[in-house]
Amino acid sequence: MFGFGHWEIIIVMLVVLLLFGNRLPALARSMGMSLTEFKKGIKEIDEKKSDDSKEATP
Repeated sequence: MFGFGHWEIIIVMLVVLLLFGNRLPALARSMGMSLTEFKKGIKEIDEKKSDDSKEATP
């Protein structure tokens, strides 16, 4: 993966975990909520689009 070996990736992951370990749960939670809101927005757009197409057809 990008020229890195398994050990290099493991070391980088450990360093990231040590530096940002206390922030990771909050980050994951906010990313999950953002994804949920994005999906809701896409669903609303699809519903509006299908409603508009139903109204346009006689």
